[in-house]
Amino acid sequence: MSSSAPPAPQQAGSPSALPPEWADDERMAFLFSAFKLNREVNCTDWDGKMNFWAPLIVSCCRRRGAVSVTLQELSESFRRNGTVPLGLPTVVQDMIRRGKLQKESEFAALVDPGWLSWGVGLLLVKPLKWTLTTVLGSNRVPPEEPYVVTELVKEKASELLRVYRSSPAAERTLLPFQELRGMAAHICPDETTLCLALLQLQREKQVTVAVHEGEKIVKFTQAGQTRVSPVGEVDLGIYQLQRSERLLEERVEALAQEAERCREEARTLLGQGKKTQALRCLRARKRVEKRADSLHAQLETVQGILERIANSHTDRLVVQAYQAGVSALKLSLKDVTVERAENLVDQIQELCDAQDEVNQTLAGLDISTGGDTDELEAELRSILEDATPDSPPPLPEVPTKPLPSNLASPGLKPSSSTLKSTPALEAAQ
Repeated sequence: MSSSAPPAPQQAGSPSALPPEWADDERMAFLFSAFKLNREVNCTDWDGKMNFWAPLIVSCCRRRGAVSVTLQELSESFRRNGTVPLGLPTVVQDMIRRGKLQKESEFAALVDPGWLSWGVGLLLVKPLKWTLTTVLGSNRVPPEEPYVVTELVKEKASELLRVYRSSPAAERTLLPFQELRGMAAHICPDETTLCLALLQLQREKQVTVAVHEGEKIVKFTQAGQTRVSPVGEVDLGIYQLQRSERLLEERVEALAQEAERCREEARTLLGQGKKTQALRCLRARKRVEKRADSLHAQLETVQGILERIANSHTDRLVVQAYQAGVSALKLSLKDVTVERAENLVDQIQELCDAQDEVNQTLAGLDISTGGDTDELEAELRSILEDATPDSPPPLPEVPTKPLPSNLASPGLKPSSSTLKSTPALEAAQ
């Protein structure tokens, strides 16, 4: 499936690419030996080798930035002192059984047929190669058969989708494959890796691929979508308008540069005294500017159409929101009618009136008897009469004798006016 040369294998002597056990000759002699025919013979040795080689294969491919590998590449990557691991075929078969590895051909064939818009022979890469061992069902691992590392291809697919959505190209519905390849060059070092990542996204219903006028185009899921929709006529129309917009922008920019070049050339010729040639350059500049103005008008027309299309999408979303709101309102008011509301109001008013009548009746209730009331009123009058005094309280007698000298203030004598007032007080008595 590879359309370009695979990445150079890691050198076995690279300390950053190999575990610390690699320097232990005794340990590596055991790990480089072949597996027993049956795991039950020695489960510990079998599992020890498998737990060493399987993670090492994945980590080696991750460092290389590749998502697929062959048995031959693994043998060269792990060559040590001229010796290759004898148990690698068994490791590959075990990883295939556990779903860690998968043949490229089977990986692509498992894409949902309803979404298989690439098709064998229509793929972005070479047609799939079905080996004879695949047809015959042999357990032998062909050295040149490429296998996809499922864990890594999922990582690449997620990273590719993230890069697309964070780029300005996310505003466009369709994207040319070559433009996507340049955008994802730091993620997918070759075309094979990019195609496998796209196949994984296609399996996840996040991408669909089509061919339009001989050009491969990719459509990603847009904001708010859980799965990508097939490429339709509207998508292709918008794609052609956007492509025309880019071409017109490039052409207008080129004409502007050409007009500036003619102007500078005219200035140079005029400085050299070549007036006729300078005028010729200025006429050429006018013609270039006229063509640029014409193309600029076409560019504005195309941009206006694209803006209207974008606005129509917004209008459609608004209409859909209105429609959803009306449906929800209808559902919430399904059992509510004017007659029913009036009936409820009347019932409430009747209940309120009845409650008011009950309250008035209870407030006017008199459970006392007339005889008892008369007796109680007579008792209250007698209590009031007893409490009313017949005459004011008596006043104390007025003294007739002067105050004793010991009660008078020292140095003070009774005045004549005081002594004269005594008979008057007695007469008043």
